[in-house]
Amino acid sequence: MAEKNDHESSKKRPAFKKTGLSDLGKREERLALKLLLPALIIIVAIAFYPLVQVFYTSFTDRVFASGEETSFVGFDNYRRLLSVHITELEPVLDESSGEQLVDSDTGEKIFERPLDVLPREPRRYREYKQFDFFGKRYVIGATDTNFIDGVQNTLVFTVVSVLIELILGLAIALVVNSKFRFRGSMRAAMLVPWAVITVVSARMWEWMLAPSRIGMFNALLDRLGVIDSPIAFLASGSYQLSALIAVDVWKTTPFMALLLLAGLQTMPEDIFEAAEIDGAGKIRQFFAITLPLLKPAMAVALIFRTLDALRVFDIFQVMLGSSTYSMASYNYFQLINNRNMGLASAIGVIIFILIFVFAISYIKMLGADEE
Repeated sequence: MAEKNDHESSKKRPAFKKTGLSDLGKREERLALKLLLPALIIIVAIAFYPLVQVFYTSFTDRVFASGEETSFVGFDNYRRLLSVHITELEPVLDESSGEQLVDSDTGEKIFERPLDVLPREPRRYREYKQFDFFGKRYVIGATDTNFIDGVQNTLVFTVVSVLIELILGLAIALVVNSKFRFRGSMRAAMLVPWAVITVVSARMWEWMLAPSRIGMFNALLDRLGVIDSPIAFLASGSYQLSALIAVDVWKTTPFMALLLLAGLQTMPEDIFEAAEIDGAGKIRQFFAITLPLLKPAMAVALIFRTLDALRVFDIFQVMLGSSTYSMASYNYFQLINNRNMGLASAIGVIIFILIFVFAISYIKMLGADEE
């Protein structure tokens, strides 16, 4: 009888313990939420509230540092920034022969003026660019050509610079991850360009790219006999973006290499040892093992670098001023010079959306959310 009672009591104990642990878990969960609540409030105060405020301001005509009354304008700021119109240009014909006229100096065919065909109502479009398609001439008009140009400059700068930095950073990370003498010194030395303040490095490169004797690159090219006259790298439209990309690659490649090196350091060595025993060479190991395992680190590196590149400001502002804009530098121009806070807020929202799209695309393409 006693054994039976002990047996029955032993059956009941687990149920009592399970219920007690469940209640304890719930209390711990409530305690954790209470402890996290101050941090969540701070995050909402310093992050979400300003973000919502920027979104709201982008729908107004608010003037920066002014007591003027603010009005709600809806999507007018976005229409001004993003409105694009494409129309065909008709050829100018000779009245007697009916053939298209040709410029006597350049030999190019003459078309009607974009000013005559681009709409002026309800918004005025200005010529942004002309292009030929299947033998016909078209003109792209925009209500804000500076912003469209800034978007193009930013996207080209982002794609090219981040791609080059990824390739060079991966190569550097693979080198410094291998075992060789003075490896620690090499890792410290590679971070020197990244440690230099961006404004300082931009000014330094501006001097080196100067179209005079103080410009190191022009002096070097002249010494080698490559050029006959100095090249205005920062004044010529064909060299400006390339020069800025070179500056950014020099400065930020070490940061990309550092992030990728951290990913390489977390890889277990026994996988590579097993692959080597199975006869896989270094190249096969790189594509079959290293790259797949490095995807999460690559996603993090690409997100960080793309975020920085899409909101690039200092390099454009220091080296080019108001001659060529990025989206961020044009944002600064509208806010500080024109005091158009509503339009500047709309630019900030567009930059935010672009960054969000790029980040999600990287995560989906590299499969970092599944790791």
